[in-house]
Parts: sequence; structure tokens; C-alpha cells
Amino acid sequence: MLTKFLRAGEFLFFLILTFVLALLPFRIAKRFGAFAGRLLYRFWGSRRKIALENISEAISRGALPGAPSPEKIAVGCFENLGVSFIELVKIYYGLGGRLLSGVTFRGTENWTESGRAGRGAIFVTAHAGNWELMALRSGLEYGGLAGVARPLDNPYLNRFLERVRTRFGNRIIYKKGALRRILAALKSGGIVGILMDQAVVKEEGHIVPFMGRGAWTTRMPVVLARRAGADVFPVFIRRTASGHEITVFPAADLDGTEEEVLGRLNLAIEGFVRENPEQWLWIHRRWKRT
Repeated sequence: MLTKFLRAGEFLFFLILTFVLALLPFRIAKRFGAFAGRLLYRFWGSRRKIALENISEAISRGALPGAPSPEKIAVGCFENLGVSFIELVKIYYGLGGRLLSGVTFRGTENWTESGRAGRGAIFVTAHAGNWELMALRSGLEYGGLAGVARPLDNPYLNRFLERVRTRFGNRIIYKKGALRRILAALKSGGIVGILMDQAVVKEEGHIVPFMGRGAWTTRMPVVLARRAGADVFPVFIRRTASGHEITVFPAADLDGTEEEVLGRLNLAIEGFVRENPEQWLWIHRRWKRT
């Protein structure tokens, strides 16, 4: 009972704060988000340490040629999180029209010219840019998609995030018992979005090279694509000076072993990280248990 009360109180404070932030002019709100990200960098010491270690290791292994200092990249990562949060708040309160209209697409011909013929598709992406905005805008562009996610521990906050995620026709498939529902969506010609840049346990993946060293990588995109006869498209969003840009890359080559296919998908993520190092989620222990 006490836990439920504390979580409800946490959510009430969250609602009051986000409502005030939503009313701020967009430019001021973004500046506040970047400032909040810098504060988070300063005071969330455990995640700051993880980010700096991950970035330093990638630079030392030559995976980030020409990159700025680890500190600059890490601060940019936290700023991106802060601004992305503000953007989601605007969307939650129905004030996200400017955000959505400011998203442009590249590589749409890779989708239209793939010869899909009604097959399902998997959009493989990463915790990069504002990945939640990418799911929303892609759903609008392609008639809705299903995202695979893990629910937040606080059920009230989870409902907040779920309302954002499903605002424009998308739906959420939670990981527990998700396989049957994902396959049904793909076999009916739907699109499923998968974030594949976080470490998994041994039973769920393979150790595959990523940014110069082995990382546990989920098998899910390959298993699902082969069982459902679906295409796999690497898709990423990046923050630009004028808004956001989503790039749809050519369908992945699914021939070969699972490790070989996952290696090619990891290379696609690496390409994004090298070009936009401040916009990837360095605070996750991506290379644990290897």
C-alpha cells in the first residue's frame, strides 16, 4: 500500500512539473531540457561514469575516428535525453504538431522499391536521437506500427508513456509473452519496431562485434524475420538544426548465420553512432557479461 501511495505521489508531482513545462514556448522548453540534461550529467554520477568509460573505450579502439573528447560526447548525450523528454511532454499534452511537421524523411525509396508485396517489416533501430518521436512519426507515415517495450516500474508513469506512444495509432507489445503477438502483426503485413542496442542474457542472443568489441545482441530481429517472412530495415532518427531527420536504409541481407546477420545490423547502428556520437545512449552497460 505504501509503495502504491508513493508511486501515485511521484506521478502527481511529475504531472504538475510536465504541465508547466508543456506551457513554455518551444524554444525556451528545449533550452530547459538541455540545461536539465547538463544537471543530470553533473549529479547522476553512476551513469556519467558508465558513459565516459564506454566512450573512452570506443575511442581507444578506433571505433570513433575524429570524435571530440569523451566529456563533450557524454554531455551531449545527457542534453539529448533532456530535450527528448521535453519533446515527449509537448506531445503528451497535444502540443507536438510543430515537432511532427519538422520531421523529414530520407531513404523512403528503400521502402517503396523493396518489392515488399504486403509482407510484414521490422524496423530495427537504437536508442538514438529521439527514438520515441521516430516511432510516432514513422507510424503516421506508414500507417501505424507496433513497438516492443518493457513496462516502467511505476504503473502511473507507464500509462503516461503509453499514452504518448499510442497517440497516433501505434500500439505497444510488452516483452512478456510477446512472440505470438509480434508474429501475428508481421504475418498480417504490419510493421514492428525493435530497439536492438541493449545487452541481453545468453539465452536471448549472441556475442557480436559492436564498436570494436563483442556485445551481447538480441536474436529477435533475425528469428522474427525468418519465421514471418518479413523484411528488416535499419531506421534511425537524428536531431538536426531545423528539426529531426529519419533515414530508412535498404533492407538487410538475411542470408547467413544469425551472428552474421546481427553483425550487419550492428554495423548499421555503428554508422549512426560514428556520425552522431552525442545522440546515442552511452549510459547503458552495452558490453556487460562479455
